[in-house]
Amino acid sequence: MGLFMLEPSFRDPNRISRRTATLGVVALAALLTACGGSDGDASTNAGATATLAVLETTDLHFNVRSYDYFKLADDKSYGFERTATLVRAARKEFANTLLVDNGDTIQGTALADYEATINPIPCTQQLSMYKAMGALGFDAGTLGNHEFNYGLPFLNQVLGGGLDVDGVDATKKCAGAGYPAVLANVYSSKTKKPLVQPYTLLERTLVAKGTDGKEVKLPIKVGVIGFTTPGIMNWDKRYLEGKVYTEGAVEAATKYVPELRSKGADIVVALLHGGLDSAAYTATMENPGLYLSKVAGIDAMVMGHQHSVFPDTAATPAFSQAGVDNKAGTINGVPAVMASSWGKALGVIQLSLQWDGTKWAVNKAASKSELRNIQSKNAAGATVYVDPDATVAPLIETQHQAAIKYVKTPIGQTDFRMSTLFADVGDPGAIQIVNQAQQAYVAAYIKANLPQYAALPVLSVSAPFKSGFQGGADYTDVAVGPLAINNAADLYLYPNTVYAVKVNGGDIKNWLEAAAKRFNQIDPAKTGEQQLISTFPGYNYDMFTTADVQYEIDVTQPVGSRIKNLTYLGKPIDVAQEFVIATNNYRATSGKSFSDKLDGSGTIWASPDANRDVVVDYIRKNPAVTRAANGAAKSWRFTKVATAGPVVFSSGANALPVAQAAGLANVSLLAADDGSGKGTSKYRLDLSK
Repeated sequence: MGLFMLEPSFRDPNRISRRTATLGVVALAALLTACGGSDGDASTNAGATATLAVLETTDLHFNVRSYDYFKLADDKSYGFERTATLVRAARKEFANTLLVDNGDTIQGTALADYEATINPIPCTQQLSMYKAMGALGFDAGTLGNHEFNYGLPFLNQVLGGGLDVDGVDATKKCAGAGYPAVLANVYSSKTKKPLVQPYTLLERTLVAKGTDGKEVKLPIKVGVIGFTTPGIMNWDKRYLEGKVYTEGAVEAATKYVPELRSKGADIVVALLHGGLDSAAYTATMENPGLYLSKVAGIDAMVMGHQHSVFPDTAATPAFSQAGVDNKAGTINGVPAVMASSWGKALGVIQLSLQWDGTKWAVNKAASKSELRNIQSKNAAGATVYVDPDATVAPLIETQHQAAIKYVKTPIGQTDFRMSTLFADVGDPGAIQIVNQAQQAYVAAYIKANLPQYAALPVLSVSAPFKSGFQGGADYTDVAVGPLAINNAADLYLYPNTVYAVKVNGGDIKNWLEAAAKRFNQIDPAKTGEQQLISTFPGYNYDMFTTADVQYEIDVTQPVGSRIKNLTYLGKPIDVAQEFVIATNNYRATSGKSFSDKLDGSGTIWASPDANRDVVVDYIRKNPAVTRAANGAAKSWRFTKVATAGPVVFSSGANALPVAQAAGLANVSLLAADDGSGKGTSKYRLDLSK
């Protein structure tokens, strides 16, 4: 599964073999004789030029197919099987390509959970995601934070073995990923060495153009190094504490990039499972791309984790910090890409290379970056999608059908449409049952095992995890009727685990103030349209859904001063009163911006059970789900205020009946198409009602 091939046939896995040596030195037979031209003496070809296209996938999240296991329906807007088509097209366009994956690859769909926890795959079998990627012949990849979600023994298995860390059989030899995984900033506590190889050095033959205009083939050594977010130590603490530790991306790069260069790397490509943040650099920084790009010796950088895009051609780009050039596609002068998520785009960096007779150098000024999307508009303005690569689906069909069968397992029934379509404006329809499940689970555990907290009220918060970020179909939306496992998984998207934290009334106020960043500040006197929803992610919009807790959100006020009339059991909340809040491991350990207690210090119980499984179990025990009992408890409302102009927001297309059924009489439809191209409608919120 080589690279730098002119003809797709040269990528036949039966015709190319890999050999991996210490620190991933990979040798590959060139097999380029059919391409024409001559090798010649490398030293006589000074001045030769070539283009190397670095192709990136990132945050695939096990979306092999363009299929939604929650809705049990095809969805053409994402899927690796379509990205694969873009990869094959790029290989026909460019003589020299390097295909890399940037992590968050093995988790994210019901198929992923099925293969990891429900019916774990045997050691001899590749994960379906890796099997599909094998059809394209990836050259290297790194690990994202979600690679650690299922624990180190599972990670050891799916990577092929060799993780020398406590609790893991390092001698285990399994099918593996099919490409070298590199990660420079996560270390085994047992060995004090990188958990996996920090980098790989790919020795290849490059198709170039000599100064006489003729084709010539010349050797190249490509170094590929990987980095993940140190947040893994919080988010998967139960699996990782005492077994691995992290260092900052910049520190790891400063150590290993010179080492790669000393081994002869002509160019170095950094795979950063992180993005861009203009905050001051720290070694635990989640998105250090601005700083990693400044490390000497890095020629190109692929990014991810933020599920965003770079370069961004929109009028208001996703990233515009100092050093970010969306037009040139560079970060501090380094060519870079971030290819969205779920296989929605392919990142392409065209590196312009020059040969000096002994080695290659990158002409960064002549290089360029772009995203190639699987979705576009035709001349008539209609949305069109890239066709799926026909070789991918058959590879995983058996597992695909097994996962579908699993998620169809019935567990209950609902008398109302459970949706997050209007969760941002007050509908608790898909949030309350999650809170009920979490609250009951934590309360039962405390009663049985933690008597020291038995006198404290147990409450729960949850958020609308699917709130339109990915487009009009990106909402939890469970129809009236039978409830199956796939519906419960739709109610709770992520494989988080339940955590219980002890806080006081003051912490709750701070928590809710932080969550209220979901909303822009509204000027009541402004006559033009004002967008209600900010860029603050919906999955961070924590809310209570119980009559016991009541509060208002005044969106006319600045961030930090919005929560009004916060009460518990009908009385103003006592800032000193202690509570136990059921939440998830992500919020409990990395939510310091919400409350000082959410840095892990407030955790009184880190449960081993996934929030999603807790919801499934709750519905099994309470199978008759009704709006009255499970979807009508509103803890909050917007403070009433008359506005001179319309306050607007987007949600799923033509979904007004959902808002009306939830009793949201202050919501009206303004436009069936909001013009975003995401399949969403524009709604108005009357804040005076």
